[in-house]
Amino acid sequence: MTRRLRLWVLAVGGAGIAALLVAACLDLPGFGGRRHPYGDRAVRASLSRHIANTIAAVNFDQRAYDTLGEISILFAAVLGCVVLLRQTRDEHRARPEPAEVVRPVRRYALLVLPVALVTGAYVIAHGQLSPGGGFQGGVVAATALHLLYLGADYGALERVRPLGAYTAADALCVSGYLVTGLAGVLAGTAFLANTLLPYGTFNTLSSGGTVPVLNAAVGMEVASAVVVLLASFLDQAVEIEEDKGSTKEDKGS
Repeated sequence: MTRRLRLWVLAVGGAGIAALLVAACLDLPGFGGRRHPYGDRAVRASLSRHIANTIAAVNFDQRAYDTLGEISILFAAVLGCVVLLRQTRDEHRARPEPAEVVRPVRRYALLVLPVALVTGAYVIAHGQLSPGGGFQGGVVAATALHLLYLGADYGALERVRPLGAYTAADALCVSGYLVTGLAGVLAGTAFLANTLLPYGTFNTLSSGGTVPVLNAAVGMEVASAVVVLLASFLDQAVEIEEDKGSTKEDKGS
C-alpha cells in the first residue's frame, strides 16, 4: 500500500467518524433540559439495586464488563513495564545512600502518610455510597505509601513495599473480579450480573449486592498495580546502574 493510498484511507475513515460524532451530538438532549434517557435509566437501575452512588452502579453493575476491560488494560500495562524495565545483564544494583531530607518536608510527609492511607481505604470502602470508588481510592492509597520515600529514604519505602506481595495481590484481584462474574454464570444468570448477593439496606456499606465486592477488587488491584509500576520506575532511577565495564557487544545482547 502506497503512502498516498494510506492517507486516503485515513481521510475516509476520519470523515466517517466525524460524521457519526456530529450526528450523535445533534441528537443529544438539550443542556439543562429534563430529558435524559440514559441518566434516568441509570438512576432507576441504581436505586432498584440499593446503590446510592449511581456512578458506581454504572461501573460495577450496568457496565461491569467495561470495567473488566479497564482493569485488564491496567494489568497488561503494568506487566509490560515490569518486563521492559527489568534488570538486564549489563546492569547492576547499587544500594542508594540515605539522602538528607529537609525537616519540614519530613514532618509533613510522615504526618500526611497515615491520613492519606486512611483516606484511600475510606474512598474504596464507600465507593457504592459516595463519590469515588476503587479506581480513585486505589491511586490515593498507593501514592500515600510513597510519601515514605519523600519523608525518609528509599530503603524505608522498600521495607513496607514487598513487591512479591503486591504483584500477587494485583493478579489475585483481577482474578477475583473474573471469578465473581463467572459465579453469576454458574448460578444461572449472566456474566457479572448483580444477582448473587442480597441488595441489603439502602445507603449502608453492605448494600448494592456484588457492587462492593467488585469495587473492593478494583481498589486493591489499582493500588497494587500503581505500587508495582512506580517501583519499576524508581528502581531504574535509584538502584539500577549500568556496568562500567560492559562492552557494546554486551549491550547489544
